[in-house]
Amino acid sequence: MKEIAIFGLLVLIVSNVVSYMRKPTLESTQLPNIEVRLLDGSLFHVVEGQPLIVHFWALWCPTCKFEASNIEAVSKEHNVITIAVNSGSDEKLQTYMKERGFSFKVLNDEKGKWTKQFNVEAFPTTFIYDAKGVLRFTEVGYTTTAGLLARLQWIQ
Repeated sequence: MKEIAIFGLLVLIVSNVVSYMRKPTLESTQLPNIEVRLLDGSLFHVVEGQPLIVHFWALWCPTCKFEASNIEAVSKEHNVITIAVNSGSDEKLQTYMKERGFSFKVLNDEKGKWTKQFNVEAFPTTFIYDAKGVLRFTEVGYTTTAGLLARLQWIQ
């Protein structure tokens, strides 16, 4: 049992170090103004005074698909926008969302505008901003529902 606990701790430490080393460098830690039309046709804009998760993912990314249910769970209670990168047409993304029963907010970044603005090079990448729009956490790679919720709790 002791060896399992030590192994688990080592995996946690190594994954956090790798995430830290791979995180994008941003020009500013302030949340940019985001006002976009989403996949479902609705208009998304940043709501002042609320934390925001900005999650970059792709249909071709196996880790992203595995993590999608975590994003779905968190999006039920928290402000989340996801940005699909190089994932094809709106119709293809809509089919994916419908087949899996996902309802989180999706922006199809077909031209890579938002990917470039956030300097994202690895997927999935998740940014967590506090209620004042200040970047508090950046995660590269798989993140659990509990991990996302803990980070949101930490910044409140």
